[in-house]
Amino acid sequence: MSELKLTKTRIQAGVWEGILHVPDSVGALPEIEVTHQEQPVPGHMLSEDSDTAGQWHLRIAIPQDLLSDGVQTFLIHDKVSGVKLGDFTVITGQPMQDDIRAEMDLLRAELDMLKRAFRRHCLETQNL
Repeated sequence: MSELKLTKTRIQAGVWEGILHVPDSVGALPEIEVTHQEQPVPGHMLSEDSDTAGQWHLRIAIPQDLLSDGVQTFLIHDKVSGVKLGDFTVITGQPMQDDIRAEMDLLRAELDMLKRAFRRHCLETQNL
């Protein structure tokens, strides 16, 4: 389990914003990667909070070309360790009767992430 904690603050003007809490015990700042359908999403920025030690502002520009009818799920994780730090979902188009499609899309994205981690683990342990 990661000591890092990511808290969403808002989405405004097409930018997801959150606070990344990095305790002193973690050491180096993680390399953040944002993905959508297993593809990297460019356009995120991490800046230190000058008022609070160990807090960093994360801003993720949501690319317009990734928005279309339906549910779009974005995963935020530490690129080096693969640890998932958070996620967010954008729903466009017809109003949804239930939120089950968003949950299914998130489960699908997390399952894909687990499959990649398992395959990496198998390759690493195969050489032992």
